[in-house]
Amino acid sequence: MRVLLVDDEEPGRINLRYALARHPQWEVAGECASAAAARELLARQEVDLVFLDVQMPKESGIDLARSLSAMAEPPLIVFVTAYNVYAIEAFEVHALDYLLKPFDDARLAQTLERAAAMLAQRQLAGFAPALRAYVAAQPPAAPAGYWHQVSVRSIGRIECIRLEDVQWLEADGNYVKLHLEKRCVLYRMPLSRLEEHLDPARFVRVHRRAIVGAEQFSSMSVVGDGSYLLALRCGDTVAVSERHVEAARARLGAG
Repeated sequence: MRVLLVDDEEPGRINLRYALARHPQWEVAGECASAAAARELLARQEVDLVFLDVQMPKESGIDLARSLSAMAEPPLIVFVTAYNVYAIEAFEVHALDYLLKPFDDARLAQTLERAAAMLAQRQLAGFAPALRAYVAAQPPAAPAGYWHQVSVRSIGRIECIRLEDVQWLEADGNYVKLHLEKRCVLYRMPLSRLEEHLDPARFVRVHRRAIVGAEQFSSMSVVGDGSYLLALRCGDTVAVSERHVEAARARLGAG
């Protein structure tokens, strides 16, 4: 049985490839770093199962799944997600399988067992309609694949945070502090990585440790040591590095 791995992050593909090596009945037929590359490969060869990362730049895994769902007999798809932007409950409602990173060997084995049973028994008649129903229920992609929301995992719950509600973002090691009205939420992703998924028309980098919502720009001042401070409409102040002063001024001028 042939498998295609689709993930824009190479470590994710490597980890999954090594995990699949423990299941010799599954052959890795290819690896792709983008939805476009996966679409080209699938046009040339057939695969039985696609492990598909949900969050990818430019074109998301959901976009690829949407196009594959138009096929009469699409390959089985297992959605793989680290940040769960799209609610896991949606996969379960439509009886589609998923892996939540980081997953363990037992969870992968369970997924492969389900897929093998469907392929062996040719129980694929209901898969295509289920996939079409799922992607039809998803919101349209943000411009250029930018994210609309993120989901923050904490003990016993998952909270969806709309990015339009984020006033500014602050680096905190491998986390980002999402500053919201009256509270702050930690999101597990480096700021530089999250920035790749933010719409630059809505968020402006002002410091290596800070990105500010475009609607939050109020005024900028020079303090005694020659450094810059940006006053936000929410009442916070954020340091502006010399490297990003012109971008901040441009945003203030546009406002």
